[in-house]
Amino acid sequence: MRRRELSLTDRLAALREAVEVAEDRLEVPEVGAARSLLAKAGAREALGDATVVALAGATGSGKSTLFNALSGAEVSTPGVRRPTTGVAHASVWGEPSADHGAADRLLDWLEVPRRHRVVPADPALDGLVLLDLPDHDSVRLEHRLEVDRLVQLVDVLVWVLDPQKYADAAVHSRYLEPLAGHAGVLVVVLNQVDRLDEAAAKECLTDLRGLLDREGLGATPIVATSARTGAGLAELRAELARRVSARRAATDRLAADARGAAAALAQHCAPGAGPDRSREQDEREGLVDALADAAGVPAVVAAVERSARRRGAAHTGWPVLRWTSKLRGDPLGRLHLGDERARTSLPGAGAVQQAALGAALRRARDDAGQGLPQAWRDELRRTAELSEERLADRLDRAVAGTDLGPDRTPLWQRAVGGLQWLLAVTALAGALWLLALVGLGLLQLDDVVPLPRVEGIPLPTLLLVGGLLAGLLLALVARPLVAAGARRRGRLAYRRLAERIAEVADDEVLDPLCAARADHDRFCAAVGRAGADR
Repeated sequence: MRRRELSLTDRLAALREAVEVAEDRLEVPEVGAARSLLAKAGAREALGDATVVALAGATGSGKSTLFNALSGAEVSTPGVRRPTTGVAHASVWGEPSADHGAADRLLDWLEVPRRHRVVPADPALDGLVLLDLPDHDSVRLEHRLEVDRLVQLVDVLVWVLDPQKYADAAVHSRYLEPLAGHAGVLVVVLNQVDRLDEAAAKECLTDLRGLLDREGLGATPIVATSARTGAGLAELRAELARRVSARRAATDRLAADARGAAAALAQHCAPGAGPDRSREQDEREGLVDALADAAGVPAVVAAVERSARRRGAAHTGWPVLRWTSKLRGDPLGRLHLGDERARTSLPGAGAVQQAALGAALRRARDDAGQGLPQAWRDELRRTAELSEERLADRLDRAVAGTDLGPDRTPLWQRAVGGLQWLLAVTALAGALWLLALVGLGLLQLDDVVPLPRVEGIPLPTLLLVGGLLAGLLLALVARPLVAAGARRRGRLAYRRLAERIAEVADDEVLDPLCAARADHDRFCAAVGRAGADR
C-alpha cells in the first residue's frame, strides 16, 4: 500500500509540539532554530504561493550575468571589481495588470529593496521571484551574512558554479553538504561551459555529479549553462517553470526545513532507552528512608516512644510519686508538632543525613535519566536541584502535620492506675490505723481496742506494707508492658510519618523526574512525526 505524504501542516504541528515540550526543558540551540523555523513558516505561508528562487554563487561564477539573462534586462550589473554584487536584486515575473502587492510584501519580508518587473513570455513563469544574491565568498562580511540569511528564507536555491571552482571545498562543506535534506529544492548550475570543449565539459559534469551524489544530493538536478552564449538557458527556464507552475516550492522548502530541524532535534532523543524498572521500588524506598532521616523522623519516633512511656509510667506508677513526672516536660510537646503551617523544633539534618540524602537524590536522578542524551540528563539535574531546594521546608511541614496516632490512654493502663490508687488507699488506711494505735498507746487505751491479726501479723501493718509492696510490684510488672506499648506507638508513628514522607518524595522528587522523562518521550514522538518521510 502506498504511504501518504505527511502534510506540511501536520509536520509543523508536530515540530511545534516538540518545541513547546522542550521550551523550558532543553537549553540547546536546536530548539531556538526550530522556533525560528516555525516563525518563518507562519510568515511565509501568509505571503502567498509565489516562488522565490535565489541565484547564489562565488565571485566570478557569472551569477549576475545569468540573472540578467533570465530577467531579459541589465538588472544586476556585473563588474570586474570585487566584490561585485553588494546587495540582493529581485526580478518579479507577472503581467503588467496584475496586482503586485503580494510580491512586494514578500520582498519586504525578504528585505530585498531592489526590484524589477518582468513580463513573462512563458505563462508558466508567472509568479517567479528571482533573486541575485551577493557573492558567498565576498571579502565583505556583511555580504556573506546576507547570503546566509537569504539562503535560509528562499524557496528554491540555484547554486551557480564555474569550471574553475566547482569542486571548491568551502562551497561544498559550508553550503551544499548541509542541504542534503533539501535536494528537492536545490538546483546546481555549471555556468561558463562555453570555456570548455565537449569532452572537458562532459568530464566536469560527471565529476560534479559524483561530488553531489556523495554529499547526499543525488536528487539535485545539474544544468550546464553559458550566460554569455545562452547555452542551457532554455533548460534552466524549463526547470524554473516546472517549480513555479507546481506552486509547491515554498511548501517543499518548509517541509525540508522541518525535516532538517527535526533531524537536529533528534540528536536529543533516545526513544528506546528506559530506566531499570526492577530497581525502581528499591530506589524509592531508599529515597524515602533518606528523606525520613533528613526530616528528623527518628527523633520524632523516639520522642513519641518517650512520651508514651512517660504517660504510661504516670498511669501505672505509685500515685504518690506521679507529680515528679511533671517536673520533666513532654518530649513530644517540645517538638511543636500538630500544625503543618508552623515550623517544628526538630534539629536540622546533620552531615551524615545530608550526604545520604544527596546520594539518594542522585540515584533517583540517574535512574530516571538512564539512557537519555546529555541535554535531558542536564534537565533532570536541574529538576532534582530545584526539588532539593524545596525539600527541607516541605519535609518539615509534612512531619508537623502528620497524625501520629490516637493519643488516648489504653484501658489496661487505666485499670492499673485505678488499682494503684486502691492499693495506695489501702496503705494509707493501714498507716492511719497504726497512727491511731500509737495515739491510743500514749493514752494507755491500747488494751481497750482489740487489734485484729492475720497469721499473727497486725492487720494495719499488713495493710500498710501490703499496699506499698503490691503497688511497687504492680509498677514493676507494668513497666515492660508500658515500654512495649510505647514501641508499638512508635512503629505506628513511623508508618504514618513514612507515608507522608513518601508523598513528599513523590510530589517533590519522583513525579517531577517522571514528568521530565515523559516530556522526553513526548518530545521524541513529536520529533519523529515532524521528521517522518511519510
